[in-house]
Amino acid sequence: MAKKTMQDMRKRRHLRLRQKVKGTAQRPRLCVNRTLNHIHAQIIDDVAGKTIAAASTVQGEVGGQVEGGKGSVAAAKVVGAVIAQRAKDKGVESVVFDRTGNRYMGAVRELAEAAREAGLQF
Repeated sequence: MAKKTMQDMRKRRHLRLRQKVKGTAQRPRLCVNRTLNHIHAQIIDDVAGKTIAAASTVQGEVGGQVEGGKGSVAAAKVVGAVIAQRAKDKGVESVVFDRTGNRYMGAVRELAEAAREAGLQF
């Protein structure tokens, strides 16, 4: 039996979470993807299969606001505030949070808290 890696465990957590977390038009899904260098957030309507809003440190206007590294906790705060503002501009007030198998700590947690402070409800 092969040894389970961190990536294998994250994939299993992600599959388990996605069975429960679904985005609708009334409450779309806020999907957070964290890499070593960047952090990405999307608001997705799973019924229609459409991305409503997105924010990432790869984007120039978001990445330019970051103090320190673009994959840091400070970057996650900026992305969380930006995604909340873009969602409110599109008329989205509440979302379902999808952490994509990542543990709720560090950058994922700070992104969620920044989005809540900016007025997004979940």
